[in-house]
Amino acid sequence: MTALTLEMLAKTVSQTKQGEIIANPDKVYFPFLGGDNIFTNGFKLNNVMFKIPGTNFVIYWYGFLIALGILIAMIYGFRKMRSFGINPDKATDSIIGGLIGAIIGARLYYVIFSLSDYMTESGSIDWRAVISVRDGGLAIYGGLIGAILVGGIIAKIKKLKLITLLDVVAPCFLIGQAIGRWGNFFNQEAFGSNTTLPWGMMSAKTVDYLGQVKTDLVDKAGVVVDQYAPVHPCFLYESLWCILGFVILHLYAKHRKFDGEIFLMYIGWYGLGRFFIEMLRTDSLYLANIKVSELVAGTCVLVSVVLIIMFRSIVKRNGDYKLYADTALSKEQLAEYDMFEKMKAERSELKKKINEAKAKGEDFSALQAEYDEKFGKNAVKPDIKIEDSDAEYNPIVEDDESLDLYMDNIEDESDIEELNELEPVEQADSIEEENQDE
Repeated sequence: MTALTLEMLAKTVSQTKQGEIIANPDKVYFPFLGGDNIFTNGFKLNNVMFKIPGTNFVIYWYGFLIALGILIAMIYGFRKMRSFGINPDKATDSIIGGLIGAIIGARLYYVIFSLSDYMTESGSIDWRAVISVRDGGLAIYGGLIGAILVGGIIAKIKKLKLITLLDVVAPCFLIGQAIGRWGNFFNQEAFGSNTTLPWGMMSAKTVDYLGQVKTDLVDKAGVVVDQYAPVHPCFLYESLWCILGFVILHLYAKHRKFDGEIFLMYIGWYGLGRFFIEMLRTDSLYLANIKVSELVAGTCVLVSVVLIIMFRSIVKRNGDYKLYADTALSKEQLAEYDMFEKMKAERSELKKKINEAKAKGEDFSALQAEYDEKFGKNAVKPDIKIEDSDAEYNPIVEDDESLDLYMDNIEDESDIEELNELEPVEQADSIEEENQDE
């Protein structure tokens, strides 16, 4: 038995405290955080947020916090898209697809590496248990793979610059992870091995879980644990690490040297923190006796550092690299977006004035004529002119595919097809028809 293990045993709570913890399964304790206070005496923690009246359907804190993290991340991401040269409208489908891919990927990754937990006694897969994610069982690396795969395919179809879009969503990942990790706290999961630190926590669930896995931990990781000693709140460590990472990436974004750098920094930053946090975890997914997340995290750190150094060297050597936001292609797409938004606002304002005039019994023929001229069937859409027409996109590694994609974006009129939706089918009766539809 190591000195570290003996130190853990020395911090084991008294038998009286052990009985109190086991007798109160709805409480969480921080037994060595100060004297007689709410933390040492324990506070109630229910993983159910609320139950819908008249039904048996409950909303869990885990799901709510993940949804909240996604919402805040999306608000931040859409606010930042323009500064990266991304048309927010064109990115919407990719973001939604990425979210769906993230959920599927996160679940599949978790299930694959803990498949024995989802097998029935007859040896078949319990598919009902596989798709039930409300009580946990999502792996972040699987979520990243699913999000990038599905969102990337849609981005290519929409002719978005994927590496630039990844720069936008990288800080968003950290927002979602920082908030979502608190769902693990409400579920009393994602905790670590024993600790003597003041913020070590305990609950009936940590006691029960460590009692079940302590033999496996010795066999797989050579770690000896005491179920009646406090454990590392790993969810807290990761949440704080993600918040710090978000601040760093947010501040550095305007100083990025090439498209994709922010995403590579995210991969490296998260991987670095996860590598060390995973060392403490007692609920890791294993491949033989190797912690999968620790292996993936370490690989991510090495790969991201090598790629950042390599791409920075190429940019510095070439000396003529332009960020996507500074190119004519990006400016054209943003001009389309601005024109579309301006036309929607102007159209809505004209409709409002016409309806107000009708309600008051006033003559609205001049307003109707203006509406038909600007938005009628024969209306002429304004041209989009970019002053900096020679600002071609200069990728780090230029190949035939990237050049073809660039030319497709310039020439493809489908990029502005949404504006066609602004044209009513008829002229004189357009307002009446639209009001009937509404």
